[in-house]
Amino acid sequence: MISDSGSEVIVVGGGVIGMSTALELARLGHPVRVWSRDAAERTTSAVAGGLWWPYRIDPIEKVGAWSLRSLRRYEEWAGRAEETGVRLVDGVHGDSRLDGLGSWAGEVAGMRDTPEGLAARLPLIDMPAHLAWLRGELEAAGVTVEARTVGSLGEAIDAAPTVVNCTGLAARELVPDDSVRPVRGQLVIVENPGVDTWFTTADPASSATTYFLPQPGRLLLGGTAQEDDWSLEPDPATAEEIVKRCARVRQEIAGARILDHRVGLRPARPAVRIEREVTDNGRVLVHNYGHGGAGVTVAWGCAEEAARLAVAG
Repeated sequence: MISDSGSEVIVVGGGVIGMSTALELARLGHPVRVWSRDAAERTTSAVAGGLWWPYRIDPIEKVGAWSLRSLRRYEEWAGRAEETGVRLVDGVHGDSRLDGLGSWAGEVAGMRDTPEGLAARLPLIDMPAHLAWLRGELEAAGVTVEARTVGSLGEAIDAAPTVVNCTGLAARELVPDDSVRPVRGQLVIVENPGVDTWFTTADPASSATTYFLPQPGRLLLGGTAQEDDWSLEPDPATAEEIVKRCARVRQEIAGARILDHRVGLRPARPAVRIEREVTDNGRVLVHNYGHGGAGVTVAWGCAEEAARLAVAG
């Protein structure tokens, strides 16, 4: 329930980072509006594969705690998979071992080394379904979502005493922050030929990654991690290579019927920025962006920290 005494907060950005932050603020008793250029199903979050894993993200000293805060929520929501879009699914990280991970790994139940790689049962999130569920949660919490494109964060600062910047890649221009860069990810969506476990591996010497993620009614194949590539058009040659790499791991993928192609631009930064500043006119501006390809993984830990900063003092 939103308290009338709480000061209004505008969250700029309607992807998973913005939605989770808005929900945290509403639960702290503040009236919240979300300004989003795109509907949730058209954001980068909707293109994400949805596997919980701290992938290519810093600062390392904070990522573990953020990730675990999110993990606990996903584990709970997996009990209502049809509603939330969150399931716990077995799989293998082919290029990982326990001794290469941080202390956070000890808090993930059942994770173990095997000859094939690091085996784990992790949250796998059907992002379109999950984003739709989050939108319903926002409505239930009394959060207003407005379709609005902003030319500057100043527009939001003029409209509310507190603003949280969750604009992802757009922060490059809006802050401005030229350390925010796109990392292009391309996926191929195929009919699932019977794969019920996930698999990932990355080639550190190239932008190629190999992963397949079984989602309801489809299998997601990836991928790429192409830095500073702004193209949103699927590349046919890249798609062909993605299918071949995945088929080397599970040969039945080779003949799977292709349903769709997707491209998303991960909003990468040398480190996630969660920071509070006070503007010249006394307004509060909190930044929460730069999550790269791990936005889903750290969303709730980052949302809690950003919300605390927004309402502090």
